[in-house]
Amino acid sequence: MSLQAYKTAAARAESPREMEYRLFGQVTRALVHASTVERSDIQTRIDALDWNRRLWSALATDCSDPDNALANPLRAQIISISLFVNRHSSEIMRGDEDFEPLIDINKMVMQGLSGALEAA
Repeated sequence: MSLQAYKTAAARAESPREMEYRLFGQVTRALVHASTVERSDIQTRIDALDWNRRLWSALATDCSDPDNALANPLRAQIISISLFVNRHSSEIMRGDEDFEPLIDINKMVMQGLSGALEAA
């Protein structure tokens, strides 16, 4: 079996929650790495922040859909976090803040997804 076929089969075997956990893991690792590079390494920092922003923006967009099955308070919290991530990312790029709050938020989400995976 080719590597591509294996990747396709593995992706199909993942539940949406497992995919979300994996994606959060990848994005969070990128943020952790970006937090360790020199401030002059703008590209690494921007790439990680942009990836994280796009992830949270996609979640917020999904939560704004009236057909979303999540409870309204949880949807509102996810949208609120997305707005915070956007603002905080800009503050990091201006040099006013650091990466830790974004990393912590993602790790907390991963813990929640991990608990839900264990319960399933």
